[in-house]
Amino acid sequence: MGDLLDFLKFLKYRKRYWLWPLALLLIIFGTLLVAAQSSALAPFIYSLF
Repeated sequence: MGDLLDFLKFLKYRKRYWLWPLALLLIIFGTLLVAAQSSALAPFIYSLF
């Protein structure tokens, strides 16, 4: 979690606003992958794709 906060602070400090959507997409995709490992959520996630 510390690395994520450091990365977000970097984006804010260096004014790299164009990277925010990419960072958000990576966070959402990573969360989706972690949720897919749970057997209860897997059928719902597989139906999205």
